[in-house]
Amino acid sequence: MFNFFKKALLNVHGKQPFYITTTLPYVNSDPHVGFGMEIVRADIIARYQKLVGREVFFNTGTDEHGIKIYRKAQENGKSPQEYVDEYAEKFKKLMPVLNISNDVNFIRTTDDHHMRAAQEFWKICDKNGDIYKKNYKVKYCVGCELEKTESELVDGRCPIHPNTELEIIEEENYFFRFSKYQKPLLDLYKKNSKLVIPQGRMGEIRAFVERGLEDFSISRLASKMPWGIPVPGDEKQVMYVWFDALVNYISAVGWPTDMAKFQKWWVESGGVVQYCGKDNLRQQSAMWQAMLMSAGLTPSQTIVIDGFITSGGKKMSKSEGNVINPVAVVEEFGVESFRYFVARELHPFEDSDFTMDKFKDAYNSHLANGLGNLVSRIMKMAEKNLPGPVSLPKSDLPNDFKKALEEFDIKKAADIIWERVGKLDARIQTTEPFKLIKTDEQKAISIIKELVIELYAIGKMLAPIMPETSDTIRELVRGNKTPSAPIFLRR
Repeated sequence: MFNFFKKALLNVHGKQPFYITTTLPYVNSDPHVGFGMEIVRADIIARYQKLVGREVFFNTGTDEHGIKIYRKAQENGKSPQEYVDEYAEKFKKLMPVLNISNDVNFIRTTDDHHMRAAQEFWKICDKNGDIYKKNYKVKYCVGCELEKTESELVDGRCPIHPNTELEIIEEENYFFRFSKYQKPLLDLYKKNSKLVIPQGRMGEIRAFVERGLEDFSISRLASKMPWGIPVPGDEKQVMYVWFDALVNYISAVGWPTDMAKFQKWWVESGGVVQYCGKDNLRQQSAMWQAMLMSAGLTPSQTIVIDGFITSGGKKMSKSEGNVINPVAVVEEFGVESFRYFVARELHPFEDSDFTMDKFKDAYNSHLANGLGNLVSRIMKMAEKNLPGPVSLPKSDLPNDFKKALEEFDIKKAADIIWERVGKLDARIQTTEPFKLIKTDEQKAISIIKELVIELYAIGKMLAPIMPETSDTIRELVRGNKTPSAPIFLRR
């Protein structure tokens, strides 16, 4: 454990490049709060890495091929390209709404460069003997875009999409020799025990691979499902959506045309950090890693697995009427409160419940009555009693805070901030400098200065999580000004 964190911190201080990516959301519906959670978490880590001095490449985008997209386009009377263009724009517009870093790379799997990269990747795997053609019959979940074995089903249905009928696919397709990579994958997991975070998910994927691997289909007949990237050398087949989409992680950083860019972000960085949901565990940490091995490319560095968001204890779904739109939340409460809730009120790795009642309670308790009230109290005392802005000492981020973010434990990092918020509020209650100023002005002013310096430190720690609030707090301190209105109004 010590060596892992020592290496991570040495990488930071050595200014090693850092590459982080989300999964690419499937554009068969509007953006939902689950993706909002994932992109905000990845943005928090990206901003933190910049804060400690690393150059960062941050990637997201949209997954736009496959049978679900094709059928949705038909239902809406549109061509698949028209349909994906419309939905990709919705996801792109979500970036500024959630205050995602303005240098985020947005890739689409319908981009020409990506499609050429996916075909080149196919050719290499084929040349290395890992692609072959055969007839097969399998149960298939359209919701997951995955084949399902009997052991994965509950009452004959996919447990993730229980309301979706399984389909039977019976045709001749190309397959990837996944079974060939059982030992190489187990060796990878042994070599990098931190490949998958949290450790419980690492255990799950190791157990999955140990049970034995079956080759998986990587194409579909174009006559049945024409919306996909053509298989090189066989126009009658299109690539299976996962085999296509996963390649975005390397096509986004230049592969195979800009190898200098690829070398920097894929190799010199030590590998990509991938955020994904728990339903992506197999694809990201086994299938994709085997595909990279087949193509002769180095593995990912870390795969961070999110839990699901439930609402009122139930999985979010349109049929339940409990889907939460992140745009609507931001419009009512502001982007900083959404980022706070994602960071501190949701578990970083397990399922979490998100209701508007819980959101409002957290907002009022920890933002309006908590941080916002603290900022107003301290800066009111400072503006009234100090001759000007305090002299701010040079300070680094606290080690426990840095360690939490190096472990991708964003909630722990946020809790560390709010522990300091609580201690600062308690100090005001016990010292009462607003009263002490009448009897011991020198001591009161000394306390107020210390309060301001600590508030500034809190503002700096907030930079990755709540960047606008961080800027506001630090500007108020540097200007020795009281906010003209509370930074978080009660709702």
